Amino acid sequence: MTSRISAKRSTLAIATAVAAGALLTAGLTTGASAQPEQDTEPSGSPVALSATARADLLQDANADRSATAERIGLGAKEKLVVRDVVKDRDGTTHTRYERTYDGLPVLGGDLVVHTARNGEPKGVTKATEATVKVASTQAEQPKSSVARSAESTAAKAKTAQADAQAPRKVIWAASGKPVLAYETVVTGVQKDGTPSRLHVITDATTGKKLYQHQEIENGTGNSQYSGKVKVGSKKVASGYELTDKARGGHRTFDLKHAESGAGKLFKDANDVWGNGKPSSAQTAAVDAAYGAQLTWDYYKAVHGRKGINGDGKGATSRVHFGNNYVNAFWDDSCFCMTYGDGEGNKKPLTSIDVAAHEMTHGVTSATGNMEYSGESGGLNEATSDIFATAVEFRAKNPKDVGDYLIGEKIDINGDGTPLRYMDKPSKDGGSLDKWKAGAGNVDVHYSSGIANHFFYLLSEGSGKKRINGVQYNSPTADGSKVLGIGRAKAEKIWYKALTTYFTSTTDYKAARKGTLRAAKDLYGADSTEYKRVAAAWTGVNVK
Repeated sequence: MTSRISAKRSTLAIATAVAAGALLTAGLTTGASAQPEQDTEPSGSPVALSATARADLLQDANADRSATAERIGLGAKEKLVVRDVVKDRDGTTHTRYERTYDGLPVLGGDLVVHTARNGEPKGVTKATEATVKVASTQAEQPKSSVARSAESTAAKAKTAQADAQAPRKVIWAASGKPVLAYETVVTGVQKDGTPSRLHVITDATTGKKLYQHQEIENGTGNSQYSGKVKVGSKKVASGYELTDKARGGHRTFDLKHAESGAGKLFKDANDVWGNGKPSSAQTAAVDAAYGAQLTWDYYKAVHGRKGINGDGKGATSRVHFGNNYVNAFWDDSCFCMTYGDGEGNKKPLTSIDVAAHEMTHGVTSATGNMEYSGESGGLNEATSDIFATAVEFRAKNPKDVGDYLIGEKIDINGDGTPLRYMDKPSKDGGSLDKWKAGAGNVDVHYSSGIANHFFYLLSEGSGKKRINGVQYNSPTADGSKVLGIGRAKAEKIWYKALTTYFTSTTDYKAARKGTLRAAKDLYGADSTEYKRVAAAWTGVNVK
């Protein structure tokens, strides 16, 4: 999955790039790895699994997948493919699976099996409740016509240099009755210069287009936005390179304004990186590396998650993409974050919240994996904004203090205003403050406003507030007063819902249900937290 931060006011999605950092001052060593925060956690909180423990759980789940498929009532032709596992402090495990039917991938067939410590089932969360079954897996439509149709779809989406890969046969189960289909991936370039990987789903019998979604989600060093910061670097024979050994070996590369390729790993003779200005190519690398470092540390310390995939492996950051490129994006295919330099190549999109947003797209892809279209796409985008905000607050950087504004440092609108506002999303001129019929037809960067607003209300409550020098005034859909539970608890509820209850097809109604289940697991069904989750969703008209 790829994610982008979209240009100007139209479609800005900040994707999370895992940038590795360099040291701010000569003689400094790699920044220390974050330790888990020492506070009392609810029994329903996820535990930090060692690589061995995680591998053992995945191995056990894989060994038992046939029995699990039978136990949850799947058909004889259906098989489970283990994707991820989360274990709670009380011993409950949440195992995430993809599904196949007669050997074909089932898109929209993902599910999460919840199991108590004693092995007793606690339920299943499915992306679809429909029975996965088709009359035949023999396609009537030839692959050549399917590919031409997909290229036509890409052309309508104004994708340049469109090139369709060979369609693959799948079962489409994400909406309605499951049908035999083809999935075609059309690569190219979007109209703002962002790489394109458009997935087109076509009915294998009728040739009708069923769905489409964009895989690319938009969305001492002297940094441009955060002052002098410590970032991880590695001593090599020729000096130093921007490789963060403490954070999975995350590396930062210079694309030198190219629009393809891996780029060149940043190196330096004396371990002092950048000058705080865009005149030095290293400056953007410092910001990207620092943002990746903060994001890694946040997920590890607050949620016990080691890296984007939870496997301890670092990603890659690439800076200086293209010329005057006003965007940033996450791309699963290279497990990397990529940043443009903004208008005039003077405002790289590498601020803390942009980096955290992009990196979180990778976390979402590894967990809930909400499709990047419709209401699920809005939730995908909002998840990146929510954790970007969390990372920025936790960083406590005096040059870039925590706030409920997205992209306030990069001046993407050219007038000093933020890209998005969480307390009242409609202030950006397009985002939704509350759910309404047709919300799924709104661009995902605008429909994300519903969940962003929910998170603000759950964290801080409605009405006027002043936080870190920023004035907020958050309304509710029905004029009711909503009381917050604090950002720390709100973050943990959203993370638990993302990793244990969200699926590829989760919409706003399902997100309400998932976050309520998460609040129940963490704090109890009679808790204040549970009741305020419900009230915050009502405040954005999700009932």
